[in-house]
Amino acid sequence: MHSSKTYKKLVVITSRFPFPLEKGDKLRAYHQIKELAHHFEIHLISTSEINVGEKWKSQLKPYCKTITVYPINGFQKITGLLRQLLSKKPFQVGYFYHLSIQQKINKQLRRIQPDHIYCQLIRSAEYVKNYHDCPKTIDYMDAFSKGMERRANTANWIYKLIFQSEHKRLTNYENSIFEYFEHHTIISKQDKNYIFHTLKEQIHIVPNGVDESFLVSPSPSKQEFDLVFTGNMSYPPNITAVQFIVEEVLPLLPKNIKLKIAGASPSSEVLKLASDQVHITGFVEDIRTAYQSAKIFIAPMFLGTGLQNKLLEAMALGIPCITTSLANNALDAQPNHEILIADEAQTFAHQIQRLLAEPKLSQQLIEQGRSFISAKYKWNKVTQTLVDLIKN
Repeated sequence: MHSSKTYKKLVVITSRFPFPLEKGDKLRAYHQIKELAHHFEIHLISTSEINVGEKWKSQLKPYCKTITVYPINGFQKITGLLRQLLSKKPFQVGYFYHLSIQQKINKQLRRIQPDHIYCQLIRSAEYVKNYHDCPKTIDYMDAFSKGMERRANTANWIYKLIFQSEHKRLTNYENSIFEYFEHHTIISKQDKNYIFHTLKEQIHIVPNGVDESFLVSPSPSKQEFDLVFTGNMSYPPNITAVQFIVEEVLPLLPKNIKLKIAGASPSSEVLKLASDQVHITGFVEDIRTAYQSAKIFIAPMFLGTGLQNKLLEAMALGIPCITTSLANNALDAQPNHEILIADEAQTFAHQIQRLLAEPKLSQQLIEQGRSFISAKYKWNKVTQTLVDLIKN
């Protein structure tokens, strides 16, 4: 990736190894590293709950000078969580932070002597917050505190208490960690407004993008399904979304309407939604095939924060999309022109029937949606703000 030109040394720290791309934070880190490698000498440091083999590392090697992965075992996870009972830090920070890893990272930083550190997520901020030998940038990505608050509002008793506690801890930590970093980024204006710091206007918005492979002219494929939803199917906002589709939207539609649910690690709640109308695939090697197998992409997102990669990808591939106001606040597509909006089951059913009955509307959303994504959400374009921050 590099010529003989001298590049600034950039250490990138992530709480999960950025491959495979089945989670939003991994996809964001992978594509940002790919773009940053055009401008910097990348040294990647990741913690990981799962074993990272050479096959996965090989996906990052073209972009990184060095790659180091620190495994987190079951004992460390439990002790990390328990430690937080005696502190005010978020449980998820404790889950990923361990003193033995801290000591190794300290040695690494002394050896590398970076010109800049880019820390993805507050989960990994503890490892570098007290390193002051170079400027640092933190990527909040999403406002985790707001996501936890939404989960608390819909959870039952004991989970409600846990989520409320984590919401409070996250709110305080997102605020306090701000001071340790020179630069700050987040995925959308909506998420920026949920960070409660007096200087939050200094946070730069760096959206996610779409891979070029999603923007090439789609090859014709048989659309066996009317509706499709994709995502990591163990992630609570995605579970809530597909339960809503199956239990509240499908009963309002004709019985011949078929839905595909595609994505890694379907939970037991998701698996039991399977029926003659509902097909659940699990992990899909090329997620583009899942999008292209249906006439409409439906994303009833009520709980999550951030910018939905699934909407970027579906629109880029030319699949008409229906989503909530919450999800579109981050995306900022034009309703009834580039996307359709619905916030309750009746409206989702109505929008689906409109699209199935009006080929002209469907074609308009396909064309305008693709143009919108191509103009606004290519990775090289959205990552430029981050490049400029690190360079300056």
